[in-house]
Amino acid sequence: MYTQFCKYYRDYANTTKATMHIKRKPGEQLEVDWAGQTASIVDTDTGEVIEASVFVAALSCSGYAYVEAFLSQNQECWIAAHVNAYRFFGGVTRILVPDNLKTGVERASWYTPVINKSYHEMAEYYDTAVIPARVRKPKDKPKVEGTVGVVSTWIIAALRHQRLFSLAELNAAIHEKLDEFNRKAFQKKPGSRLSIFLEEEKALLLPLPNEPYELAVWKLATVQFNYHISVEKMHYSVPYEYIKHKVDVRITRNIVEVFFNGHRICSHPKLHGREGQYSTTTEHMPIDHQKYTAWNAERFLAWAENIGSNTVITVKAILSSHKVEQQGYKSCMALLKMVDKYSVARLEAACARALSYTINPSYKSIQTILQTGQDKVDKDDTIKNNDDSSDFGFIRGADYYRSTSK
Repeated sequence: MYTQFCKYYRDYANTTKATMHIKRKPGEQLEVDWAGQTASIVDTDTGEVIEASVFVAALSCSGYAYVEAFLSQNQECWIAAHVNAYRFFGGVTRILVPDNLKTGVERASWYTPVINKSYHEMAEYYDTAVIPARVRKPKDKPKVEGTVGVVSTWIIAALRHQRLFSLAELNAAIHEKLDEFNRKAFQKKPGSRLSIFLEEEKALLLPLPNEPYELAVWKLATVQFNYHISVEKMHYSVPYEYIKHKVDVRITRNIVEVFFNGHRICSHPKLHGREGQYSTTTEHMPIDHQKYTAWNAERFLAWAENIGSNTVITVKAILSSHKVEQQGYKSCMALLKMVDKYSVARLEAACARALSYTINPSYKSIQTILQTGQDKVDKDDTIKNNDDSSDFGFIRGADYYRSTSK
């Protein structure tokens, strides 16, 4: 009967499903995971309750734990949690045991797991090895699994009635409860998590690097015809020789680096703020584009200073006569290029002649003066006396109006 089958199966299971206690070496292993239960903060503007994920890390030997809340479980938060945990412990373990989440493991496999590139880079920086737990095998990381359960009741549940308005406030409250948790005495053995950590484990941790690891996210991008790549809706220039080539992009909090076939070809400070900004290096442009970008008011004024003060005033007048300064660039270029056709002296004289007529001369007026040779006429020339005016026309003299009658 079925009941008899169940009895025999239980008897069989009792003899085959034995468990084994594994003694962990101090400083050997750190287990990490996200808690299933979330904490929360309140938006000060809208009053909306925002969920916060809770990261938990526990040392396998002592059980000493680190807990921190984040607004996301993305790659940046995942790496930052590890960096903060290592800083909290004051050292690094030789092995890191995560779950099979995508931010840690790209392809789960008991024999040949593929570690996420950014996560692997962080592990290499701290000189530790990532050995993921098996899928659906929580006993591979029992310390963190047990700690997650305790943290959910000891810390997260204890804060559920507090109204916290920022992530900093939430983490400050978590760290207070965490300190109590780590100092709490064990029930079945002497000491606490903190005491065992200080006595047995801390001295055996690997030393921290001089600087904390800075998250680097890798992406693949294609160089567009405008010799820029798009990264997180921002645009960064690449040498124009790589147009339509695929490049690897390494993104940190402050730097964007571009690699081609493993060689770094350029880097930019990371842009922040509104979307669609451009970071362009002049050396990345074709020669013709570099010449175009050199057009600006300072360059035209510096060029005009080599000709003369009247030319400088004329260039300023042309630039200020337009609603947008760039509208006057072509006129300034044409004006200054007239030195090639005429001469420096004639252009300066023509500008002086134009300024004597108006305070806002144009390129056309200077061109007309040079074409007609008005710049060669001395402006101090005076008109001849009226006595000599008869040489230029038929004018009645005084004798014509003198009366002949007496």
